[in-house]
Amino acid sequence: METDDQNEDFRRLHQLIAGAADLKGFLDGTVRYAAKVLTRATGARVECAVTLLRRKRAATIAGSSDDAILLDGIEQSLDDGPCMEAVRTGVPMVLADVSTDTRWPEYSGNLATAGAWSVLGVPLFLGKDASAGLNFFSDVTDNFSPEAVEEAVVFADMASQALRLALRIATADLLAQDLKAAMERRTVIDLASGVIMAQNRCSQKDAFAFLLEASQNRNQKLHDVAREMIQSFAGNTAEATTHFDD
Repeated sequence: METDDQNEDFRRLHQLIAGAADLKGFLDGTVRYAAKVLTRATGARVECAVTLLRRKRAATIAGSSDDAILLDGIEQSLDDGPCMEAVRTGVPMVLADVSTDTRWPEYSGNLATAGAWSVLGVPLFLGKDASAGLNFFSDVTDNFSPEAVEEAVVFADMASQALRLALRIATADLLAQDLKAAMERRTVIDLASGVIMAQNRCSQKDAFAFLLEASQNRNQKLHDVAREMIQSFAGNTAEATTHFDD
């Protein structure tokens, strides 16, 4: 059964999608909120970062603080640690005490030097093309109890859903931008073809063939040749644009 806190977490994540200017803004807001959720669950300060694993290469894509980004980067530089293990296996991993846990000795040593004493890695499920994980850090040993891990897993599940939605929105925006750019280039080519048709009393097909031949001879992109032709015909400051309602 969902608790009031979990309902609030879900509502907050979707507010982040609506309020963020871009995907990076959403991710920054998510990790800051994730840190608050685990701080609430454990009673001790927790920092959080997001690790993205794609084509076997990992990268930190957001952090709740500079310390979180630094600590996450240590794990990636070693390609070894609880979060990397969680991302690869799909199972949450707890490093309860860096001074006694022997599974990741080099990583634990680096964390101790940086002042982090316990870590929790939780997978995010994004689909077949990429994997990610939430990496939680605490300066207290044994900070991530089974109850705190369960809270993190529930949050990660909600965050995965929200992140998949944010990615779809970002992808749709990019496709729209690509379409707009393509239509603007097409406008320039159509205008240049019209100029050629008027000057040479030829068909649109012949005008386009003329542009294409000029593009190949000059080793320039077709729309660049078309733009230069329009500017030459109408003046150097002339610019062809297409207007869209966003």
